[in-house]
Amino acid sequence: MPIASPEVYAEMLDRAKAGAFAYPAINVTSSQTLNAALRGFAEAESDGIVQVSTGGAEYLSGPTVKDMVTGSAAFAAFAAEVAKNYPVNIALHTDHCPKNKLDGFVRPLLAISKERVARGEAPLFQSHMWDGSAVPLDENLQIAEELLADAAAAHVVLEIEVGVVGGEEDGIVGAIDEKLYTTVEDGLATVAALGLGEKGRYMAALTFGNVHGVYKPGNVKLRPEILKEIQDAVGAKYGKEKPLDLVFHGGSGSLLEEIRAALDYGVVKMNIDTDTQYAFTRPVVSHMFTQYDGVLKIDGEVGNKKAYDPRAWGKAAEEGMGKRVVEACEHLRSVGTSLSK
Repeated sequence: MPIASPEVYAEMLDRAKAGAFAYPAINVTSSQTLNAALRGFAEAESDGIVQVSTGGAEYLSGPTVKDMVTGSAAFAAFAAEVAKNYPVNIALHTDHCPKNKLDGFVRPLLAISKERVARGEAPLFQSHMWDGSAVPLDENLQIAEELLADAAAAHVVLEIEVGVVGGEEDGIVGAIDEKLYTTVEDGLATVAALGLGEKGRYMAALTFGNVHGVYKPGNVKLRPEILKEIQDAVGAKYGKEKPLDLVFHGGSGSLLEEIRAALDYGVVKMNIDTDTQYAFTRPVVSHMFTQYDGVLKIDGEVGNKKAYDPRAWGKAAEEGMGKRVVEACEHLRSVGTSLSK
């Protein structure tokens, strides 16, 4: 199927919240990791989201080029072509973008999408994230309001972050402190600034103890009940049940009951990167260890071309990552929910 249209993406998000499930949002950095994600979604019969971070976009443009817009446009074009061969709907998203990279990443991509929409074409991406967690809330929401207007004009969904996700991702570091927990007041301020859809559709990454990367259980206390408190407070004020479309960041190492509680409270998208990175790399390690004398030309020998052909270990890597995507769909209750069924 083709990449999800704005209308299909909206229906995906609506169905997820109504059904208390969420879509895995898989970070990709190459055609191989993209293909692995698509394979996993197809096997799970789940629609899904694939996304690129600022670092991923740079890498996709070529490690010596490092142009985020070029990498993003190339990724979107490739994804639009290969996704046609899979029986699920896929949305394209750009991940964390801090203030100092807006002009080199999100704003140019929004401009491209506005031009495409004006020509009667689909936007390049279906959603973009503005990560204002490092600036004061007032400034965060002011920039969000400006971006939301541009996103709405481009038929694109905006994702924002209110609160701080701890740990590090692509050079963005969040301290592990009280800001890991978004407050009810933060939630109310967000809706006061951005509305509930009348200014454009957005998703909110509200934080409840989330940390990027790998951590052992108990190192950080996740409190998904915070999401319910904010949904209830906003809902009471505006007369809506679960009014916010929520996003779960930093989920690696989370307990299944914590994930499921977040789904019940309105999470429709959960970012997955660390776990799928490992799932992709681990089979490569096995291949190199077991095919040691084939992938290396040892003691004057010629090695084994079939062993060091990148397709040999690449297929194993894609299979490993694809299985982890299926597992994510199972955790998030999205298995068998594709609109195409």
